[in-house]
Amino acid sequence: MGEPAEIAAMVRYLCTPEAAYITGQTLHVNGGMYLGS
Repeated sequence: MGEPAEIAAMVRYLCTPEAAYITGQTLHVNGGMYLGS
């Protein structure tokens, strides 16, 4: 499960111009646990 700091880092990234083309996506910030299920 993702830690609060990891969630904050993703939110911070999504607020940058570099993330301008990321739209309508589901981003799993969970330490890779989604890959194993």
